[in-house]
Amino acid sequence: MATIVVKQIGSPIRRPASQRATLKGLGLNKMNRTRELEDTPAVRGMVAKIPHMVAIIEEKA
Repeated sequence: MATIVVKQIGSPIRRPASQRATLKGLGLNKMNRTRELEDTPAVRGMVAKIPHMVAIIEEKA
């Protein structure tokens, strides 16, 4: 299964509630935290919604 490593690079302070919820849905809540997630269209869509707060660091096959 392919995975991606996502890192939080932006703060959810003064962001809309939907963006904060998306960040929480990815399992991130503090600056510079990383998570290894399955590379699915749902996860890619969540990352695409908040590109100013998260970065894809690594893609593993």
